[in-house]
Amino acid sequence: MTELDWPEILLRLGAATLAGGAIGLNRDLHGKPIGLKTLGIVGLSTATVVLLAVQFAEPGRMTDATSRVIQGILTGIGFLGAGVIVHESDRFRVRGLTSAACTFLAACLGIACGVGQWKIVLLALAVAFVLLTIGRRIERWLHRALGGKEDPHRPETTPPAGPRNSG
Repeated sequence: MTELDWPEILLRLGAATLAGGAIGLNRDLHGKPIGLKTLGIVGLSTATVVLLAVQFAEPGRMTDATSRVIQGILTGIGFLGAGVIVHESDRFRVRGLTSAACTFLAACLGIACGVGQWKIVLLALAVAFVLLTIGRRIERWLHRALGGKEDPHRPETTPPAGPRNSG
């Protein structure tokens, strides 16, 4: 059995909460239906459950029980992510997929924090912020460069140039 000391537990739970909260802050700043508190709690809760599983494992070894705990977390997070997705019946559009994916990411970061994999946490968080920050611009550029179809309902697409109606 692995016995973690208080500072290590605080570090793992705190890092998971901060990582999830940082992803949530990005969603919140973009006016999305999930934010800092929700994803911070997702990170904290997943790290808590993983820490519990790790406590009963041999040092440096992943057990079947720990693996099943992680599988259960990720299955459950799918339901939470589905709750973030909002269907607009008048336009047959699905919204909230990125926020649902961020929920899944916050859970994965919580798992990585729970097992103390700091390099993975830092790199995943960095890549996520790059993707969340410039991903839409890259997507639009690739659509234009490759002749893809732009979504006319997306507010991020630039309207055609022409005279403005000031009525």
